[in-house]
Amino acid sequence: MRGAGAEGHGELSLSHTHDPLPSRSVSPSLASMSRNREFGGGVVRAQGEPEGPVLNGTLERRSAGGSGTAEVQVVQMCQLVLPCHANHMGELDAGQLLKWMDTIACLAAERHAGIACVTASMDDIQFEETVRVGQVINIKAKVNRAFNTSMEVGIRVSVQDVLTGVLKKVCVALSTFVGKPVGSEKVRLSPVEHVDSVEEQLEYSRASERRRLSLHNQQAFNNLMQDFHNLKVICNGREGALLKSTESTRVESIELVLPPHANHHGNTFGGQIMAWMENASTVAASRMFGTYPTLQAVDMFKFRGPSTVGDRLVFKAVVNNVFQTSMEVGVRVEAYNCEEWKQGSGRHINSAFLIYRSRTHHHPFPNVTFTTEDGERRYLAAIVRKRIRMARKHILSFKDEGPLSVPWDRSNQVYLGYTNVVALTVLAGKQAWEASSLQNKIGIFVNEEQDRLSLKVEMEVEAPAFQVFSLLSDLRLRPLWDRHYSSCEVVEQADEEETVYHVKCPSVNSSQGRDFVILLSKRQPCKDSDPYVIALRSVSVATVPLQPDYIRSEAQCAGFLIHRNSHTSCKVCYYNEVTSGVLPYIAGNLAGWSKSMEETALSCIAFLEKDNITTAL
Repeated sequence: MRGAGAEGHGELSLSHTHDPLPSRSVSPSLASMSRNREFGGGVVRAQGEPEGPVLNGTLERRSAGGSGTAEVQVVQMCQLVLPCHANHMGELDAGQLLKWMDTIACLAAERHAGIACVTASMDDIQFEETVRVGQVINIKAKVNRAFNTSMEVGIRVSVQDVLTGVLKKVCVALSTFVGKPVGSEKVRLSPVEHVDSVEEQLEYSRASERRRLSLHNQQAFNNLMQDFHNLKVICNGREGALLKSTESTRVESIELVLPPHANHHGNTFGGQIMAWMENASTVAASRMFGTYPTLQAVDMFKFRGPSTVGDRLVFKAVVNNVFQTSMEVGVRVEAYNCEEWKQGSGRHINSAFLIYRSRTHHHPFPNVTFTTEDGERRYLAAIVRKRIRMARKHILSFKDEGPLSVPWDRSNQVYLGYTNVVALTVLAGKQAWEASSLQNKIGIFVNEEQDRLSLKVEMEVEAPAFQVFSLLSDLRLRPLWDRHYSSCEVVEQADEEETVYHVKCPSVNSSQGRDFVILLSKRQPCKDSDPYVIALRSVSVATVPLQPDYIRSEAQCAGFLIHRNSHTSCKVCYYNEVTSGVLPYIAGNLAGWSKSMEETALSCIAFLEKDNITTAL
């Protein structure tokens, strides 16, 4: 069992007053517990705003409300980054930062639980800023939500330049801690109470959704592994490219656990294990890259079992796969006591997957391949984890996109139709579509550029292209093959090429359905090599007010391109630039626990290939 250990000469301070404590000089390490309602959203305050302990060690208390209202508890740590904390380039070593983060998260968990707590996992770490010697690290942690025996701790790290006072976000992370039972007593954690602010309510609900996704994670992983196993020839088939074997990056390192490496529970400090794991993975990444890469993110540190003083810890790291702008390194930790060491039978106690990127754009990643059966498994598993990370990112983003609809005006019809078609053409022209699922007649692809996610569904249809174009361009027929369309009515038909529809969709994990006001722009090809185009986007129309039983949602860019293969067959490509309104209907596919997109595509093909369809034109 692991927990965080107090490190350095940190000072811990608790106060029962609501008045700010006076400023006082502190050592470079300061750990403080404060009760701060404003942590939830993790907003880094601008220079000059009250921040709690940053430079001068002021501990600030903020009341959560009126008399009798409990305050939300936040644990904070400040560290002045010294040369002993840095790597050879004068940057804060990622392993050292992980130690501090595990320490502060454990203290936050124990503050809430009132008992000893151990680290179960730390994940969703995204590094955004480089920290250098002489700057000040400020780490905040608080329990977002407590379940029966475990709790989610949110961690936010910011850095402040001593000379300028500028404050920047370094990273955010989520850690899961489990209460350590005392004797035979069962642990039952008390819930997080007085979640009052908007930020706290958001984190509270997000924690439940993240836990739900984690519980489905293994099933999703197995489903996606099966899908990507069918794609391994495509994934590994880079003909003409110089391929480097991932086996050449293997690293094995051993550490003896000494008393300074133990935490306040007497077991090996979890933060120290993470630091050793980061060191081994960085060596493996540098062997692949030929230079020093930068740690971009950590998929997950998973703690499987305990280790104690005197154990020998063997760290095994290897590059699993290389993508366009990043690479994944897997690390496994095995523990041996004296007897196990002699017999050569260790205990698998930790595993992690770390994501690295290039320091410059002038040094591209090499193409890689696998040469063993285990290498193939790791290669495909890395692709699956990348897909799951992408799904989690977008499902849990809760981003505010702002209004996407444009006002529909018949006087501006030519311009709106033109931009609608051009947007779809640009979306279809994107590069780096990654295969997600390939079946008979169906291919599903994804494209992610920063925070924008797009989908492409390819369908081989045994029907003439013009007939397919006629059927798909009448949205009133779509409920016949798409179960996500409850109804579709014409609002206004400007001419033969532009029509405005009101689409109603069933609810997904909600009591309300969603509705869309869609402009459909269709174009026939100018020459045989051009595709038929059906472009869709949201517009606003005064004659379609908000519906009481529906959530008005928006589609930014979607539609079909229909390519003629022969007189009796064609290839249909459906595109969608995913918005928050569309996401609920594809989230299951992204996360790997649903095949709704494949099912809808098969239904569409069957509908289009029927001979006795009467088209409503």
